Amino acid sequence: AALVLQLSLSVADCPGTGSAQAGRAAACQGCPNQRLCAAGAAVTDPAEAAELRERLRGVKHTVVVLSGKGGVGKSTFSALLAHGLAADEAKQVALLDIDICGPSIPKMMGLEGEQVHQSGSGWSPVYVEENLGVMSVGFLLSSPDDAVIWRGPKKNGLIKQFLRDVDWGEIDYLIVDTPPGTSDEHLSIVQYLSAAHIDGAVIITTPQEVSLQDVRKEINFCHKVKLPIIGVVENMSGFVCPKCKNESQIFPPTTGGAEKMCQNLNVSLLGKVPLDPQIGKSCDKGQSFLSEAPESPATSSYRNIIQRIQEYCDQHHFQEEKII
Repeated sequence: AALVLQLSLSVADCPGTGSAQAGRAAACQGCPNQRLCAAGAAVTDPAEAAELRERLRGVKHTVVVLSGKGGVGKSTFSALLAHGLAADEAKQVALLDIDICGPSIPKMMGLEGEQVHQSGSGWSPVYVEENLGVMSVGFLLSSPDDAVIWRGPKKNGLIKQFLRDVDWGEIDYLIVDTPPGTSDEHLSIVQYLSAAHIDGAVIITTPQEVSLQDVRKEINFCHKVKLPIIGVVENMSGFVCPKCKNESQIFPPTTGGAEKMCQNLNVSLLGKVPLDPQIGKSCDKGQSFLSEAPESPATSSYRNIIQRIQEYCDQHHFQEEKII
């Protein structure tokens, strides 16, 4: 009982990795990451930070896609966000998949079986279109069924390598698809990107309380690591039968759904995306649902959400230019 109490206090009182008390506060005692936080688990080597800044200097906007729970449609949203942004041929878009144990982006983007190529300037992303490049650990596996059985340090090393060694070039939007949760990969991507630039996070949820309770943790994580929150997307928000047109709540919002949660936590609700069976079919085929089902209510929701994210990024960039 004493151990459970100590752990619960440690989690609740964690000062956050960006705090001056990281690894030094009383709540840090007994935490397995205490030594790393105390040493500054972020990019502490100035030369390494400069290297990351140089590699990512051509990236104008970076958006991290998070979810508290798996299976809520985070990778699907990341893929469709990339497709939606790349619909403007004047924009260069990159999608980085750091879901190392479950890399589904190659399948969703129609790139399964592709390989990463090395050039003099680093690894080259795999391109869906001329203005849409993708990088994923899935391209490094000999088979899609291979299991990646790695501890945290090796995962962190690969994330750093993706940012440092990939020839990203000039990019308007870098979309980062993460695994569910608030663990190694999330800390690493935020800390490494803090050496360069990050606009903020989009958090994906479904309407039921069992998903929302994990999203509250994700929001708390963002506050702890000083990651701006662009907003929350409620996925699988109702289903309209294509035959009878009746609407059903497959995942009932018993506590008010994402809308109520966002009001309580003072976070923006970017939009609600209804269920559409075509979304899953398009992902399995590696096609863009936005172009496969342009008349779907879900497509309309996605496009509105993507527009709001673009507006946020443009405003964020404008504010930074004023500060400079």
